[in-house]
Amino acid sequence: MRIIKYTVLGVAGLFLLQSCQKDLLNTVPNDRISTEIFWKTDNDATLAANAVYTYMAETPDHFFGWDCMSDIIFTNPTGPVEASISQGQYDALNSRISGDWSTYYAGIRGANSFMTHVGQIQTTNPALISRLKGEVRALRAYFYMRLASLFGDVPLVTTELSLDESQKVARTPVGQVWDFVAAELDTAATLLPAKQTDLGRITKGAAQAIKARAMLYAGRYDVSAAAASQVMASNTYSLYPAYKNLFSYAAENNSEDILDVQFLADVYYNNIFQVLAPRSLNANSKWVPTKAIVDLYQMTNGKNIGDAGSGYDPANQYANRDPRLSYSIFIPGDVLANGKTFNPLPGSTTGDAVGSSFVVSPTGWNIKKYVNKEDLSKPADCGINIILMRYAEVLLTYAESMIEQNKLDQSVYDAINKVRQRGDVNMPAIATGQTQEQLRAIVRNERTVELAFEGLRYFDIRRWKIAATVMPGSVYGLNYKDTDGSTKTVLVPGWTQIWNDRNYIWPIPQKERDLNKNLTQNQGW
Repeated sequence: MRIIKYTVLGVAGLFLLQSCQKDLLNTVPNDRISTEIFWKTDNDATLAANAVYTYMAETPDHFFGWDCMSDIIFTNPTGPVEASISQGQYDALNSRISGDWSTYYAGIRGANSFMTHVGQIQTTNPALISRLKGEVRALRAYFYMRLASLFGDVPLVTTELSLDESQKVARTPVGQVWDFVAAELDTAATLLPAKQTDLGRITKGAAQAIKARAMLYAGRYDVSAAAASQVMASNTYSLYPAYKNLFSYAAENNSEDILDVQFLADVYYNNIFQVLAPRSLNANSKWVPTKAIVDLYQMTNGKNIGDAGSGYDPANQYANRDPRLSYSIFIPGDVLANGKTFNPLPGSTTGDAVGSSFVVSPTGWNIKKYVNKEDLSKPADCGINIILMRYAEVLLTYAESMIEQNKLDQSVYDAINKVRQRGDVNMPAIATGQTQEQLRAIVRNERTVELAFEGLRYFDIRRWKIAATVMPGSVYGLNYKDTDGSTKTVLVPGWTQIWNDRNYIWPIPQKERDLNKNLTQNQGW
């Protein structure tokens, strides 16, 4: 059974519970579930925990919006608020920024309420309550990981607050927030099983993997490496052999999947096909790849396209490239879900030709991950799960954490090479004897191409402090042969990006500061 089923039942159950209590005294609120009638049974605990999961759920627009704010995705058309962030033209009034703050703190409030009241339940199943506590602790830590990564110092609230109290909280130094995240995830891991009967629930490995990511973001590389090692040593996860099919229905809940958002067509669905697929498939081409990501895929000989002797030919840019390029991105010549050939080249007269309409990809490429033939007939009713964390990330997190400590042993090479040499990828192994700086460049490139369009690039370019290099300038697309026979590159018209170093940390939302005068603003905002 999918976690969303429990969430839907949870919401319905709350309303049903309210409607059935007709004999309650008038002092009990009738517009919400009161603690006077809730927190009685094990089922109440399950419903309350399920409600906290809803604040982690990613819609396609929100999920791909993370990478849109980086250098690897362009949004088409440029209306979404993420576009203004990628262009460097935003402030503390931006709705994406205020929305994320509100959502994560709503999740934290739900978690705090659970932890405050769950002890009231006269349980008949202590193991269930223990497991749910682990799940909620991990979720609360996940929300704080997001907040600390985006805003730096944020209020660390671990108990229920009154309205008056909530308007007086101050920001907590980010180091203390990271301390809390690490400790919460450690505790959660002791309470969680290696596997869950209900798909989508957080497991022991998920808690440890979240800790590995969080501590990587915090720059606590020794702690991050140790957490990643726990996941690796558990022998619970392994790389799925076919990267090409990793984001298909056939591969759902495979051995690489650590944490995901579970969807089900017609019940709890997403519109991922509609927003990603080429226009000729009656889709919107909303989030599209840029030349920045395409150029990072190496040649099959292991060389970067700009290296001497790489064999790269700008006029034949897809030949002899890392297979993950064609597994992740629709490129000219691909066979589409309707059986037709994808041809986005300018002047091709197809429904995907660059410049033919405003809903065609302006770079000439479309994201292929998560676009499945099964969704062709109902592109806005997709049941494909969105993966939030997978084992390949853990391996690369381990490698990066070790590299940053300058611990360049064989385990680092092994972790990177496992990812590179997946069955249908089979890129050359990284040669031993690399320097720390060389391995840093290798693992960063590997992380970018392996995890492209999975919501991680924006966080990476900020923590690596490379956004000032990769973000500014124009956005480019594919190469094509012009009428004069020369090779030219598509340029997205009328779009220029800038970067200000204040953008490495988001501003505290203005509406939050209007409500709470104790919230100071980040530098530069």
